[in-house]
Order: sequence, then C-alpha cells, then structure tokens
Amino acid sequence: MVTEAPPEGARSAGLRSVTRTATTTPGRLSVAAVGLVLLTAVTGLFAALTLQDKKDTLDDLVSHREPLAAAAQLIFRSLSDADATAASAFLSGGAEPDELRARYEFDIAQAGAALGKASSDVGADSMAAQQVDILSRQLPVYTGLVETARTNKRQGFPAGAAYLREASGLMRSQILPAAEKLYEINYQRLTSEQEDARSFPWITALLTLALIAALVVTQLWLTRKTNRLINIGLAAATAAVALALIWGTVALLVESTYVRGAERDGSQQVDLLVQARINSLKCRADETLTLVARGDGAAYEKEWAELAPTLAGEGNLLSRAAAAAPTPELAAPITEAVANAEAWVAAHGKIRELDGTGQYQEAVAMAIGDAPDSAAVAFAALDRNLIAALDAGRGEFVAQTSRAANALTGLVPGVVVLAMVAGVGATLGIRARLREYR
Repeated sequence: MVTEAPPEGARSAGLRSVTRTATTTPGRLSVAAVGLVLLTAVTGLFAALTLQDKKDTLDDLVSHREPLAAAAQLIFRSLSDADATAASAFLSGGAEPDELRARYEFDIAQAGAALGKASSDVGADSMAAQQVDILSRQLPVYTGLVETARTNKRQGFPAGAAYLREASGLMRSQILPAAEKLYEINYQRLTSEQEDARSFPWITALLTLALIAALVVTQLWLTRKTNRLINIGLAAATAAVALALIWGTVALLVESTYVRGAERDGSQQVDLLVQARINSLKCRADETLTLVARGDGAAYEKEWAELAPTLAGEGNLLSRAAAAAPTPELAAPITEAVANAEAWVAAHGKIRELDGTGQYQEAVAMAIGDAPDSAAVAFAALDRNLIAALDAGRGEFVAQTSRAANALTGLVPGVVVLAMVAGVGATLGIRARLREYR
C-alpha cells in the first residue's frame, strides 16, 4: 500500500498554523519553555564536563605527572652519580672499595627502574621517545666500558683509565643530555597541566550568565503579560543557576589559588633544586675525572669552573631556592646545602692546589677521603640536603594540588542537580502560566 504525500496546500496550511500558534502568548510561552530547558541542559552538561576534566587534571598531576617528572630527574641523578662513583672507585688505591661498587650498581639499577617508569608515558611524543631510545641503547654500552676499565685496573694495565674516560665521555655526551632532556619534557608537561588546571572556564561562565539573562528576561516578560511580580518556578530556576555560578566561581578561585601555590612553592622550587643537583653532580664527576686524567683533565676543570658559581656564587641556584622557600622548615635543608656547597668549593680549591704542586695522592685523598674537610664529605652532605629539600618541595606540590582538588569536591554532582532544579523550575513556572489560557 502506497501512502500519498499530503498536498502542497496542506503542508503550507500546517506551517501557517504553527506560525500563528507561535505568535500567540501560549505559543511564545511554549517556545520559551523549550528554549530555557534546552539552554539549561546544555549549560549544565558543558559545566559538568568542564569541571570533571579539571578535577581529573588535578588528580593526574598528583598521581601520574609529578611522579613521572621525579622519575625522569632520578634517571639523571642516578646515572651522574654512577659516573662519579665509578671515577672515585678508580681513584682508590688497591682493590675497589665494596661500598663504592655497591653504590655504582645501585645507581645503575635505580636508573633502569626509573627509565622503565618514564618510558611508559612516552606516547606519541617523538622527542621523548628519542631520549628513551638513546638511554636504552647507550646505557649498556657505558656499563660495558666501565667493566672493561675495572678489569684493566685489576690487572694493572694503564688502559683502564682510557676506558673509564671513554665511558665517561659517552655518559656526558649522549646519556646525560638525553636524561636531562627527558626531564625537561616531563617538566614542561607538568607545567602545561598546571596551566590547564588553573585556567578559568570562561565559556561555561558565559553560558551560565546567558542562562541567567534568559531566565530574567522571561520573568520580566511574564510580569508585563500577567501583572504578577514573581513566578515561583522561574525564580527558583534563577536562584539555582545563580547558586551554581557563585559556588563554581568561588571553588574555582580557591582551586586556582592552590594550584598557583603548588606551582610556586612546589614544582618551580623543585625545578630550581633539580638544576642545582644536576650541576652538583656534573661538578663531582668533573672533580674526580680531572684526577683520573692525570694532567689531561683541563676540560673537566673548565666545566667545574663554569658550574661551581651556580652552587656557591652570587645569586646561585641554592640561594634563590632558599629565598623562595615558603616556610623556614622548607628553607632549612636548602640553607644547609648552601653551606655544604661553600665547603665543597673550598675543598676543591685545596685539591687543585695539591694536584698542581705534584701532591697527587694527597689530592686524591682530599677528593674521595672521609676527612671532615674533604670534598667527598662536603658533596655527600650537599646531596643529602638537596634530597631532603627536593622531597619537601614535592610534598608541598602534592599537598597544595590535593587541596586544589578538594576545593572542587561535590561541585560536579552539585552543578548537575542545580541544573535539573533549574530545568524543572522553568518548566513548572511556565506551565502554570499556560494553564491560565486553557
């Protein structure tokens, strides 16, 4: 059976009927009701999705992004310390000290574990993937060269020093730059997520203001039409939307304040300390490798001279971090690190003086010995205090970011409920007026 389409005249008549209905007061009320409900639904849905995304970003910062940045930093720290430890072990006379061997092996294992964690988040970032590839390929080569150097040293062959310098050259020219770049990539990702977390959702705010304006205009129009000052349903809808706007604005301002605090007192502070630690580890490797080179270490000493002022010079990284610390408790380990760096610079001066006057063994003892004024003791104290300061900075980041997330607690379901209240209120308010025309 074929159904015939209605004639053109019938369609035109139907369209005119709908148009006439829409121009009447009941028709306009119906259009207003549908428009308000749709605008309320769109605004509520968009707000809920936006706020949930912000909450997810904050949770990701604490549980995922910050630990990955820390893992990337740990790769550099472990590998640089392994390089310096291998050089220190080589400098020690006789058999290699067990504690230095254990420290070297621990550093390599720790770097491998951190690399596995950091590589899990490479994704589609080709630059990060490239750094992970360099680290994965070159680290076994480095450890192989170190083992060859150790073997030659045990057998008394002078080639051991050459193999160690080759290993250190690989570490410094390829491995450590890749580790540092990987940290920079992860830190940039972290700061990008922080920017997203503290950005204000202007589109949501504009939609909400537009909804409030539509509700107010509808009420004013009804007041002129009905001479009734208040429409309870529309008033309730307006109050619900206004409450959602005020609640959301206050919560987001509080959240943004905490995120800024986490950035200022946490991630930025940690980044300063990471840069200081990177430079200190480079300096330690330079110090020991200069002695390993036995008169051929000018390049190592040159880098030491360039980096040392960032630790103990005017306006150095440690002093800046201490000045930026939000509390005396957080500043305490950094202040101690400043003193450690100054003691280390003084010890290094003695090392160079001894080595320069032909007192090589005394210079080695000053570099790797356990005397209170030795470079090894000063560096170890510096590294301990840097670790304590880094842990404190990370703790501050987590604490303030968690407070930011807590500021949004209940906001998403609250906005959904208030949007439903607004939609129901608008519907009931206009339906009450429609009944008067029946």
